Amino acid sequence: MIEDVLLEKIGEVADSRVKDAMIYSLMAGGKRIRPNLLYQVLEGYGRQPSDGDEFAAALEMIHTYSLIHDDLPAMDNDDLRRGRPTCHREFDEATAILAGDGLLTQAFACASKSTQPADRIVRCIRILADMAGPDGMVLGQTLDMNENSSDGWEGLKRVHRYKTGCLLSAPLMIAAVLSGEDDAVEKWHEVGVKIGLAFQIQDDILDATSTAEELGKSNSDKRNDKVTGVSLLGIEKAEILMNELYSQSIEMIRSFERFQPDELIEMIRGIQTRRK
Repeated sequence: MIEDVLLEKIGEVADSRVKDAMIYSLMAGGKRIRPNLLYQVLEGYGRQPSDGDEFAAALEMIHTYSLIHDDLPAMDNDDLRRGRPTCHREFDEATAILAGDGLLTQAFACASKSTQPADRIVRCIRILADMAGPDGMVLGQTLDMNENSSDGWEGLKRVHRYKTGCLLSAPLMIAAVLSGEDDAVEKWHEVGVKIGLAFQIQDDILDATSTAEELGKSNSDKRNDKVTGVSLLGIEKAEILMNELYSQSIEMIRSFERFQPDELIEMIRGIQTRRK
């Protein structure tokens, strides 16, 4: 249902070339993992998924903005994303930068329109900002740009904790707050970090074993000789660690009180077996 929600929310933006670029990237498909994590946790706590629509849309807008900026020549300089030209290739660099800026800003406008209790909205917006900002995903991107291969696996784990783990933790944490489960928020954060690390190791494995056409995106890590989980651990050890991390996250999910875990666990297992 997130596709309809995204179309509704992005439709509120004034018409412009930047809006066209925002829609081009936002509605290009993708796995929609972050909004669906939020929906699954809400359902696990007995809530209606629609209670989280504004935050689900905000999460996907933030994720999409990060991809647009990540693909820019100043960052990874990628040409392909979700099976078609990246935003700056389809439009131009200036429009892509503004499209990313627009999606990031619109995400918070969207989140602020939630009809949930005001104190919960405020806390969720704070989580969104913390996980996406300079102490979260942006920090991870900064660490990634200034990677030092001498830091080894521990250094790379720190990159992944922030760059990938934070925005995968955010939907879990936000859903807990919206469900009135404030005491569980930090534990959900750690679940998201484990999923994020496993997810990034899995991306590294797929990048090493699949073509750009199969993945639907450019493989700039290989082109730029970046340090990855596979380059440090080898594919066999990376696969073992990835599966261990997914298993640990599932065990943590089973341990939450007042939470029905089956649907979320099924989703995690689906992520674990993805091929792109």
